[in-house]
Amino acid sequence: MYRNKSIAVIIPAYNEEKTIAEVINAIPDFVDRIAVVDDCSTDRTAAEAIKAGAEVIKHHLNQGVGAAFHSGVEHVLNEGFDIMVNIDADGQFSSSDIISLISPIIEGNADFVTASRFIDPNYTPDMPWINRWGNRQMSRLISTLVGKRFFDVSCGFRSYSRDTLTKLNLVGRFTYTQETFFDLVFKDTRIKEVPVQVKYFKGRKSRVSGSIPRYMYRTLKIIFRTYRDYMPIRFFWGIGSLLLLFSLFFGSILLVHYIRTGIFSGQIWSGFVGGFFFINAMAFFILGLLADMFDRIRRNQERIIQQLKKMEYSASKKNDSHNSGN
Repeated sequence: MYRNKSIAVIIPAYNEEKTIAEVINAIPDFVDRIAVVDDCSTDRTAAEAIKAGAEVIKHHLNQGVGAAFHSGVEHVLNEGFDIMVNIDADGQFSSSDIISLISPIIEGNADFVTASRFIDPNYTPDMPWINRWGNRQMSRLISTLVGKRFFDVSCGFRSYSRDTLTKLNLVGRFTYTQETFFDLVFKDTRIKEVPVQVKYFKGRKSRVSGSIPRYMYRTLKIIFRTYRDYMPIRFFWGIGSLLLLFSLFFGSILLVHYIRTGIFSGQIWSGFVGGFFFINAMAFFILGLLADMFDRIRRNQERIIQQLKKMEYSASKKNDSHNSGN
């Protein structure tokens, strides 16, 4: 226990038998629990983790790192820990940096702390330019959408307070990293980035993405859906405004033609096209209003869910304490 806070480290893993023990052994002694979420590995990941002294949470089907993260969160809440740290299983991050991630939470300055590979130029990893460019563009995209500047939204080394974990309501199973920023920013969570230095393994194929195009596609799909759900007015009215501009453009062609000639024939097609875009624009404006109404309902439901989680996990912890006392 570190400064009277119980700390659990969660390690999502898939076929990481070569590095998992090294990662576990490097975790500081003040950590109270180490749990590896084995996402149906086909190698000796689980056996090596147990041998190194970690608890193993086993998935019987490969579900993705997002699902592994969900299992880790549920485990930490069930066991009543105050702080959760998640770290990748490949040895890319240094476990000694855990202290830097949990300190802002312990000191009351943050609720969610994420390691950042790019916030300090001196720590920028030596990775292929396409990976670095992709990470930075993703961070710029998320920053633009949420209205706050972040430098690294794809990092898999983070810490969360218990209260923050009860707030989380993620739906993505493929990954969780970018969606977490959306979910917590819109819940007024105090977020802090801390610089870390990482190892980059050249030639190593990512267990999560498989390929950059596949990773970009699936991640952007999650971002698209999340942005639609959390900012419906901006999403639907943005599309509606674009369609309205097309409507005005084609309508102006017909209007100019009528002013010049006094007849509609010859450019009547532009009127039909403009009318088509106008009708669709109005439909998206109405959809935006309806989606905003549902968003208000969703926010209230999430507040209720958070309170239910607190009650459920508090009761579970009390029962465990009572049973152990007997």
